[in-house]
Amino acid sequence: MNTTTQTVREIALEEPSSIRVFESFGIDYCCGGRKPLSEACAASSVDVDAVIAALEAAATGPVLTNEDWSLNRMEELVNHIVLSHHAYVKRELPRLAELAQKVVNRHGANRAELVELQSVLATLDEDLTQHLAKEEAILFPYIVQLERSNAEGAAKPAACFGTVASPVAMMTAEHDAAGLLLAKIRSLSENFTTPEGACPTYHAYYDGLKEFELDLHQHIHLENNILFPRAIEAELGKR
Repeated sequence: MNTTTQTVREIALEEPSSIRVFESFGIDYCCGGRKPLSEACAASSVDVDAVIAALEAAATGPVLTNEDWSLNRMEELVNHIVLSHHAYVKRELPRLAELAQKVVNRHGANRAELVELQSVLATLDEDLTQHLAKEEAILFPYIVQLERSNAEGAAKPAACFGTVASPVAMMTAEHDAAGLLLAKIRSLSENFTTPEGACPTYHAYYDGLKEFELDLHQHIHLENNILFPRAIEAELGKR
């Protein structure tokens, strides 16, 4: 298949080394991963040939990229998501909120985008806090129990939501909403670019936002593109 017509999601799944390339070009491979590569490059205003060249170089270079979690048990992947990515979100959002307030206090009167940026970040914080709680209390335990019951040849666990595809669809929609908020944050911050003469707190704030975006993209990729499809297949008895 022509690489330009493959979706970003397909490329990320086939070649894990592509994730770092997408991150370097600012291409969303999780929430926006359903777009063909050519469309994703156009949306990010980057040259598709340059991206393809970088993808080819990454694929033939030394393996320095994310583990291929499609090879692990779903329980291991769930534990990784909770202990790594969920923990990061819970730890980092309060820190970013504190930095946002400091920067608004110091520069908000002269830079109106900082007030709007703080508001968008607060919305993302509220949405993700509720989102993680639902995954940890309902969806993830069911997925783990489902995998165990399949391994043991036992009956599938009871669920209050009927089929696992229902909460998966809800979580995926919430991921899409988070992706839109991330895009808004990137736009308001002009791709996390601080103004000339910005103070260290300003730099720390924007650097933190950039790192948060990268982690959340990886986080959502693991769920949308690996965990959730496998959970649906497991419930159908295909895996």
